[in-house]
Amino acid sequence: MPLMANLATMCAEGPRNAPVWFIWEDDAIWMLGDRDGSSVRRLEQDPRCAVEIVRFDRGKGILLHLGMRGTATVEPMRPELFGRLLEKYLGADRSKWNSWFIGNIARIDDPSGRLIRLEPQSFYTNNVSYFWTGPDLAWSPGMPLS
Repeated sequence: MPLMANLATMCAEGPRNAPVWFIWEDDAIWMLGDRDGSSVRRLEQDPRCAVEIVRFDRGKGILLHLGMRGTATVEPMRPELFGRLLEKYLGADRSKWNSWFIGNIARIDDPSGRLIRLEPQSFYTNNVSYFWTGPDLAWSPGMPLS
């Protein structure tokens, strides 16, 4: 199952947090936005942000955390990159994608679509796993996070 990210942005009322689908390409994390979306509006006013990705597996006792901080940019939609992002979550067989979701929510070719790009200026990690099964059985360095 693919991991979700949480995007934290700022506004006059204080910090805001939103779960987002993401893809890592070209030394940046890319997330979906919309020209009129609240995250895009906040980033256009204050581009500082943080992104958090957590892998939690209660059965194995794994709790891994990756955080990124930096200044985001709001980019025009790139349908080919967005398609790869969607494949991560919906699967590679595009014929199985829900047409209502693609037409009404994802809107790959919509000119109002935006991508949020964060090339992190800092990373932080934390492994607070408690290993029900022992660290050698649950997770080892080099094991993929997703």
